[in-house]
Amino acid sequence: MPVRVAVNGFGTIGKRVADAVSKQPDMQLVGVAKTRPSFEAQLAVERGYPLYVGGEGRVEDFRAAGLAVAGTTDEMFQKADVVVDATPDKVGRQHLGKYDAAKLRAIFQGGEAPDVAEVSFNALANYDAAVGKRRVRVVSCNTTGIVRAVSVLRRQYGVDRWDATLIRRAADPTEVHKGPVNAILPTFRFPSHHAPDAQTIFPDLPISTTAVVVPTTLMHLHVNHVKLHRPPASVAEVVAAFRESPRFQVFRSTDHVEGTPQVLEFARDHGAARGDMMKNVLWEDGVHLSGTELFFFQAIHQESIVVPENIDAIRAMTGLAPNANASIAVTDLALGLRP
Repeated sequence: MPVRVAVNGFGTIGKRVADAVSKQPDMQLVGVAKTRPSFEAQLAVERGYPLYVGGEGRVEDFRAAGLAVAGTTDEMFQKADVVVDATPDKVGRQHLGKYDAAKLRAIFQGGEAPDVAEVSFNALANYDAAVGKRRVRVVSCNTTGIVRAVSVLRRQYGVDRWDATLIRRAADPTEVHKGPVNAILPTFRFPSHHAPDAQTIFPDLPISTTAVVVPTTLMHLHVNHVKLHRPPASVAEVVAAFRESPRFQVFRSTDHVEGTPQVLEFARDHGAARGDMMKNVLWEDGVHLSGTELFFFQAIHQESIVVPENIDAIRAMTGLAPNANASIAVTDLALGLRP
């Protein structure tokens, strides 16, 4: 029997997770929830996803807008085994009582504090820690990118020190009321929240992060300086380690992908839904090595990078896959992330 999945929230993350669930051979999407009529609610109906009304929303408002609804989220929860909470930051915690009452396993996003769940999660890093858990938190987009890269380098070489500067997008493309428009804004918290977030997965990782916000909506960019424990033989060896790992896209100089606009154009040209790039993006020319000192750039697509992690979290919690490799293989094939 497939695991029955509800998605509470059908915005930037929720609609992508719902699409991803619908493509998995071992999962069934029982419904999605919105709090008000919108083009995204219309999209859910067009795709045949049962639409439920959440939060303070009113069924009559949806019906007045010509949208067929299947009921309220309380009814949706009764039909599910797992709920993916994709509501806005800090809102997910408010639903804990309902999830517990419905005896649901629940997955939260990185906008919630770590204590909302039993474990913070990344498939490459700590799949086994989420096996059988009832509450799991998928870490944020930037932290997902960091811990994926940490997973590769720790396994191959060991990590003595990790320093990263995060150049962060100002807003998602649909967030028309956010800025800045003509500014670079330093984040004065030191370290930025990404380092302690990464340590919810790798508690012993010696990492420090700083961040600035810039006027773009496309992607984040990380500038990484890593002190490895064992020296790689060459840059080519490091590049091969990333390229051979799931969920990494490494561009060559001959690809002429100069920055984030070409990354997303590449994704669109290869048929990715919404032009999403769910992998960490690196450049061969952006990897440099001096003994055990490694420097590299990576780009992170904030709208989609956590989507496969949510799918793997479902499998870990419900026992659908025995280990990370097995789950990642199924997820990535279904999402077109590997041949």
